[in-house]
This record gives sequence, C-alpha cells and structure tokens, in this order.
Amino acid sequence: MGQLAVVNFVSLDGVMQSVLSADEDRDGGFDQGGWVLPYVDDTVERFMSEATAGAGALLLGRRTYEIFAATWPYADIGDPAVAAMNAMPKYVASRTLKELPWENSVLLGPDLVEEVGRVKAASESETVVLGSGELLDSLVRHDLVDEYRLLVFPLLLGGGKRLFAAGRSPRRLALTATQRTPSGVLINTYRRAGV
Repeated sequence: MGQLAVVNFVSLDGVMQSVLSADEDRDGGFDQGGWVLPYVDDTVERFMSEATAGAGALLLGRRTYEIFAATWPYADIGDPAVAAMNAMPKYVASRTLKELPWENSVLLGPDLVEEVGRVKAASESETVVLGSGELLDSLVRHDLVDEYRLLVFPLLLGGGKRLFAAGRSPRRLALTATQRTPSGVLINTYRRAGV
C-alpha cells in the first residue's frame, strides 16, 4: 500500500496561503503573497525537485490544480521534476470541476475518505499533496496523512490561512528528519508517532 505525504511551505506562525505570488490567493484580504520566494535557495529547490520527481502521484485540491494546470504542462520537460509531474497521475478533489485538461488527471468522487483509501491501496508508491489548503484540512481531519514534509520559513505573517486549523483532535507525530537551508528554512519531516 502506498502512503500519502504532504509537502508544503509554511511560515513560522503556520500560514500556508499564497506562497508564490501576490495573486495566488487573496481570500480574506491576504496581501502578503509571494512570501516564499526570497528564501528559495539551492537546497529548497533540490528538495522540492526530489519530492516531486520521486512521487508516484499527486493529490490536489481544485485551486491548486487549476494553478498547476495553467503552468506545468508548458514548463521545460527537460527538468526531471516537470517531466515527472506531467506524466504522473494527478488525483483532484473538487465539487465544481467537470473537466480536467491536464494530462493524466482523475477527478475523485464525493467520498474523500473512500477515494483516498482507494488511491493508497492501488499504489505501492507515494502520493504527494502540494498546497491544497481546503483539501489538506479534510485530510488532517480524517487522519489520512502518513507523513508531513514541512518547509518552515523564518518569518511571521500575522494572519492568513493556516496549515492546521483550530479545533482538530490532537495527533502525536515523530520528527524523523530535519535540515536547515542556507536561507534559514527548516525542512522537517514528521510521521505519525509509532509508525
């Protein structure tokens, strides 16, 4: 059975909103978009490239899927991460999308728990979740995540969509790896405690 891994950027105060551009997600009046870019160094780029190229599939929410589908099919396929991302299956959780233009994309049914279980059971490889805040909230709520790989950026944003919403049941995690990048980003890997 495959595993589900979350690979995500997060500020020190837990914000994951609008990481790469100002216009990515302005919900709630968020005006700090693009906060990741000043900290992207060779180590961050290498980690993200390896996490993407090493995945067997992606699991994405609607907004993240639409952003990726508008970019990745047109990126340089000479880059192994780009080639892998375009070739791998992409599972999309959405209540509104009807058509998925990006090659190898599959729309999941309405029962997220059942669908994610089916995806994991049918695979020996890793399915990676990138971005996808609303989807991620549901995955955490239903305890479907096997591993978190969080790139923690050394800044406080003061507000915005949080990686972990308030009101969730406690979960014990075990830190299995950590790495500090030259720009001060901490790449921390956590698994369910006892797994």
